[in-house]
Amino acid sequence: MDLKTFNMFRKIVYDMSGIALADGKLAMVKARVGKRMRALNIHDDRQYLQHVMEDRSGHELIKLLDAISINVTSFCREAVHFDIFRELLLEWCRKGQTKFRIWSAASATGEEPYTLAMTALEALKGYRTDIKILATDISTKALADCQLGTYSKEKISAVPLPLRDKYFVCHQQNGSLYYTVKPALKKMVVFKRLNLSTPPFPMHGPFDVVFCRNVMIYFDNRVRSNLLQEIARLLKPGGYLMVGHAESLAGMLSGLKPVKPSVYIRP
Repeated sequence: MDLKTFNMFRKIVYDMSGIALADGKLAMVKARVGKRMRALNIHDDRQYLQHVMEDRSGHELIKLLDAISINVTSFCREAVHFDIFRELLLEWCRKGQTKFRIWSAASATGEEPYTLAMTALEALKGYRTDIKILATDISTKALADCQLGTYSKEKISAVPLPLRDKYFVCHQQNGSLYYTVKPALKKMVVFKRLNLSTPPFPMHGPFDVVFCRNVMIYFDNRVRSNLLQEIARLLKPGGYLMVGHAESLAGMLSGLKPVKPSVYIRP
């Protein structure tokens, strides 16, 4: 892939997803674009680029973004956020709140929203509550995995065994163990495709808690700032935002105040 073609792919990806691909990502883009080219029996990078640009249905653009998107996640990742989430739910519930709306903004393959669902159910046992989790991602492939809700033994390993037995069905497939989310957990989560770089979003909110973790590292400051303004709009007063521990929001906290590292509140 020559530099001109790489830069054209970079521009398309940035314009349509907000993901800013660095100069050193040429090899990564070439490898991921190559998967789509093989699927379409196209042998030239520029020919595939032309195919994306001329596809008025937008189908191939979505496939390209699916290929480029980085869906790295795991159950119980950055566990301190789930501890804080648990305490917030209990505090609000004790004050009489019964309806909770949570947003997992970059849900990848579903581990985060399902961890949120398990955490909520375990925290609020004995309370009559209405809990819904909106899980969004730009990748249609990732969302399909979310809705399937089936994970390998390795991927489920971070889930404590009692919760694994309670919320997942274990089964064998091609000689390997897999775990599928039970309907009681799955019905709490709604999955939708959403491009975080193009606010305003169609949701009305307000959300009690928003998890937007480890995705803003792929955005530039313009996209980050616009996204944070929209999250602040959708949070209830006193609502919380959790971001990845590696993400710095210095100078972009419109309407949000830091509570502790990677945790923010809408006053």
